[in-house]
Amino acid sequence: MMVQCLDGVKHLLSSIVNCCDSEIYKEPWGLENPEALARETVFSVSEIEALYELFKKISSAVIDDGLINKEEFQLALFKTNKKESLFADRVSFHAPNSANCLKIADRVFDLFDTKHNGILDFEEFARALSVFHPNAPIEDKIDFSFQLYDLKQQGFIERQEVKQMVVATLAESGMNLSDDVIESIIDKTFEEADTKHDGKIDKEEWRSLVMRHPSLLKNMTLQYLKDITTTFPSFVFHSQVDDA
Repeated sequence: MMVQCLDGVKHLLSSIVNCCDSEIYKEPWGLENPEALARETVFSVSEIEALYELFKKISSAVIDDGLINKEEFQLALFKTNKKESLFADRVSFHAPNSANCLKIADRVFDLFDTKHNGILDFEEFARALSVFHPNAPIEDKIDFSFQLYDLKQQGFIERQEVKQMVVATLAESGMNLSDDVIESIIDKTFEEADTKHDGKIDKEEWRSLVMRHPSLLKNMTLQYLKDITTTFPSFVFHSQVDDA
């Protein structure tokens, strides 16, 4: 079930990077130092520049201000209020219960929003997606997946937090399990993960769990991110910066 929770996040982010064709190239605004951002992430300079084209598309969906707010983030992921998704023809995930699924989208948005100001600038967007790159360090993937469940940001995961994620995942997948079955799933998870027997899963215990079960991290990798430059070839063609 925890694999399914992370799989839901992968579907959300896949719908972002698996987007429609690039618009006509425009001079980038707000992309001040692609070389520095490339040095601090796993992206190359050309990938950073291509990723910025995607960022511009999402950030102009509601207000063309060079920032992504929650509404724009959600519009990029789902068809809501009878509006087509920004990635209508390429999105493989559609929410049968948008109210529940948007809670997961909100959680992902909050993790992207490292400045905690309710909006995403390009640096936050690129750094967060870098974690999902195939070449990203496994420790970064472990840390992000831990934060996903640590809803209260206490440095450990409680039973109720796992239950909230499981219930949200079931809702988005259209599955309907009894509360007894859900509690059984959580019992088994804590039986294996909570090696200190203190009723919570800390980061060390989480790391041990995912290292024993690598499948828990398989959805923390988006192969599409390796193809970002071919998604936006017109941008790369006009790029003024060469990769080192």
